[in-house]
This record gives sequence, structure tokens and C-alpha cells, in this order.
Amino acid sequence: MTAIAPHILQAFAPTGALRATINLGNPILARRDAAGHAAGVSVDLARAFADRLGVPLTLVVLDSAGKAVDTVSQNDADIGFFAIDPKRATDIAFTDAYVLIEGAYLVRHDSPLHDMAQVDDPRHRVTVGQGSAYDLYLTRKLQHAAITRAATSPTVVDTFLRDLTEVAAGVRQQLEADAARLGGLRLLPGSFMTIRQAMGLPRSRGEAALQALVAFVEDIKRSGFVEQSLARHGIEGAAVAPTAQASR
Repeated sequence: MTAIAPHILQAFAPTGALRATINLGNPILARRDAAGHAAGVSVDLARAFADRLGVPLTLVVLDSAGKAVDTVSQNDADIGFFAIDPKRATDIAFTDAYVLIEGAYLVRHDSPLHDMAQVDDPRHRVTVGQGSAYDLYLTRKLQHAAITRAATSPTVVDTFLRDLTEVAAGVRQQLEADAARLGGLRLLPGSFMTIRQAMGLPRSRGEAALQALVAFVEDIKRSGFVEQSLARHGIEGAAVAPTAQASR
């Protein structure tokens, strides 16, 4: 393996360890294992990147995407795992995507809604996780429906039921799990967006550090590491993003 230049090490591990935010709000990327420890694709990627740098790994485990964004933006962590979004790009520099995730709508079984095109209506309220990629995207895209916010993405469906809103929006797998858990709910066909999930670092760390992270992401996609990690953690419905060459 090529030696890591000192200025790259300094950019990623100014404290001597690589501090990586892990967002438990997205079950595709991370969740707690039977022992209560954070585990999942993002944990595997963080550990692999720390190994590449040759530094210890410190996980900063959080319960929402918004908190992860704030932590990296404020330089209180060195890398994170985020949906690419232009609002976040002010303070965070992103790699290309490593995983593609679908965003879906959920309604009650007796809802008159049967198509995604029916959602954006002034009579409807859509519940999303505060600061999530779905929050950012739907805030820009919905012209008529109102947006209400749950504290975190995993609490979206419970908040939707408690507040009697018309639609819940989030990660398809989370919504499917909640529908199975609670009953009386169904997903609308299709997806309203495809989340491009990437790694990111504080923009202040510089272009050379970003390119090192970009190269790492392309390597792990090409090697099959991401696909193997998804399979190991039993994640279905998420696709490995194409490599940069393949996507050109």
C-alpha cells in the first residue's frame, strides 16, 4: 500500500485518531448490534479507511443525520456518511456515492392516496425526520403540501400516527419495517427520490484530503467491499453505486 503523506494524515486525524460520525437514524447504514455497539456498512467503511490511514478509529455515534452534519461541519469529527445535498455542501465536501437508497411515502390503509403524484396537495402534511436528506429534498420540491418534522428518522412513523398527518416519508426499508411492526399502513408505489449516500469531510480540510477520500470510495466500490458489507449486515433494497468511470 502506498504510504500516506503526512499532510493527508494531519488533515484526517488531527487528534491522532480518525473520528467518524455514525448515524443510527438510517438503518441501511448503521444500527446497534446485539451487544449494543454500532454496526453496519458505515462502520465497516470507517474502519477500513482508518486502517488505510494507519490510525485508530473513534466512532461518534449519533441518532440523526442533522446531528452528524453539524458535527462534521463544526470539525468535531473528521469524516461522516451523508446523503449528498447542496445545502450540506457549504461546509462538507463529498465523495461520489457508494450506495443508492430509495425514499418512499407511507400512508394509512384507508388513505385516499394511491399515487405519489397525489401527495403534493395543500390538504396534506408530510412527516419527515428533522434535517434528513428527505427533509432537505422535500422542503425544496413540495410546492403545496406542508412538512412536519419528527425528531429523528426512526421516529417518523410514530410521529405521523401521533400527529395524525397524512403521509410519512423516509428510507423505504425503515417504512416497510414500521408498517410490518404496526399494521394498518401501506407504502405508495415507487420512490420519490434516490438518495446518493456518500462519505464527506469538513471542506476546510482541503482538496488533497478530499481526493484521498474520493479514491478510497472508488476503490471499495470496485473491490466489492461495499457489496459484501451490505450482504454481511443483511441489507436488502440498497444498491452499490456505480464507480466513477462506469457512471461517466
